[in-house]
Amino acid sequence: MKDYNDGEMNRRQFSASLASSLLPYPALAAPPAPFGPVPTARQLLWHELEVYAFLHFTINTFTDKEWGYGDESPSLFAPSAFDAGAILEALSAGGMKAVILTCKHHDGFCLWPTKTTAHSVRNSKWRDGRGDVVKEIAEAARRRGMKFGVYLSPWDRNNAHYATAEYIRIYREQLRELLTQYGPIYEVWHDGANGGDGFYGGKREKRTIDKRVYYDWPNTWEMVRKLQPNAVIFSDVGPDIRWVGNEKGFANETCWATFTPSARDGGPAMPGLVKEKESPTGHRNGKQWLPAECDVSIRPGWFWHENQNPRVKQPRDLMDLYFKSVGRGASFLLNVPPDRRGLLHESDVASLKGFGTAVREMFAKNLATGATVKASNTRAGAFRAANLVDGRRDTCWASQDTVMQPSVELQLRRDEALRVIRLREAIPFGQRIDSIAVDAWQDGDWKEVAAATSIGNCRLLQLPEPVRTARVRVRVTQAAASPALCEIGLF
Repeated sequence: MKDYNDGEMNRRQFSASLASSLLPYPALAAPPAPFGPVPTARQLLWHELEVYAFLHFTINTFTDKEWGYGDESPSLFAPSAFDAGAILEALSAGGMKAVILTCKHHDGFCLWPTKTTAHSVRNSKWRDGRGDVVKEIAEAARRRGMKFGVYLSPWDRNNAHYATAEYIRIYREQLRELLTQYGPIYEVWHDGANGGDGFYGGKREKRTIDKRVYYDWPNTWEMVRKLQPNAVIFSDVGPDIRWVGNEKGFANETCWATFTPSARDGGPAMPGLVKEKESPTGHRNGKQWLPAECDVSIRPGWFWHENQNPRVKQPRDLMDLYFKSVGRGASFLLNVPPDRRGLLHESDVASLKGFGTAVREMFAKNLATGATVKASNTRAGAFRAANLVDGRRDTCWASQDTVMQPSVELQLRRDEALRVIRLREAIPFGQRIDSIAVDAWQDGDWKEVAAATSIGNCRLLQLPEPVRTARVRVRVTQAAASPALCEIGLF
């Protein structure tokens, strides 16, 4: 598949062709003209995931460190009861739709039997040196219908060649192994931590690199495109998914999927070199479709530490983060680190289960299903208002080009107690809506009960207390282009 983000096809041409393939338009119903940057096909697939897991697991798990120095003996990696199936079962119960494994962290220890270094599971006692954590996690994920992604730290505190051109060749070969030996990869994750003190093959010194040029990221990303064309690439600056700018698991109240990354000094941005304070909000008129990913650990640390067993985030904490990430148009990447057994700790498993149950119960019944829907304005053809409640993302309602502030009214079958409102824009046409308001019919009149900005892929509005009504109205209060929504959900 071509990389439309790299200019091989005009963005607006791509949006029109993609929209035509997604939405069942009659020949005479012209779709809205795309507004601003639009998502690629791989980004649209990523948007559908919304919630997925991180697994931080390596030599650090056994040394009680967050960042290994790179001088650790591979023999220290010795999980006593590693069970990929049990790990993925717990993640699935938590509602995770994919998993990203730290195949190599900054310490340089590789969780697969790579040919590029001796610092790997091949020289551990686990499975008598014949084990492959990457393979077992990837296969367990696919058995559960979950997607698999890889984290490969650009920094390597073990490798003697780090900070030389030879290391870039080694790094790309490690990435090539991961992208060619373990089936489809949905996300490739690059950390922004680069350079500093390390073991470096026994030199034990500090090495610094120029983040702007050393890694030659464009050529590395081109390799990813060739080997795994459907994979999204994550870093501080994308090119597909951006870091949200914090490790606390939330985006800002207003969070645009569009972004123009730049370095702190105003120069070109690179992984580890970006104005991260702008990332939680993004840019309303950003030049790239570069949605945010909200990463956070279920524990205070990213790796398992026994003294943190009592400090696991509870289901209510995870639900709060869910609303502040997925509910603001971003994704929720929850780290759940395996312990020294090679299993998820019982506290983590219980919290995951509670969170997954809470999400499933909250969205089990869409009260908008079967509602009668009418709009103040509707585009011709297939863009009818009824598409908003048909349970599909590949149909939508849209207004005429000149109508920027339309409204949609839903008549429910009966009075219902509303707690959550879910809105989704038809993002193949871009992010068009600046703000909306939601009204409920009560005591013979409309009363505003919620408002929001930056709808995007998903906007969740929690009402302070349940609102009982049989009529709901969504008003677009400001838009940069004629609005297009694919869902109004009521729960």
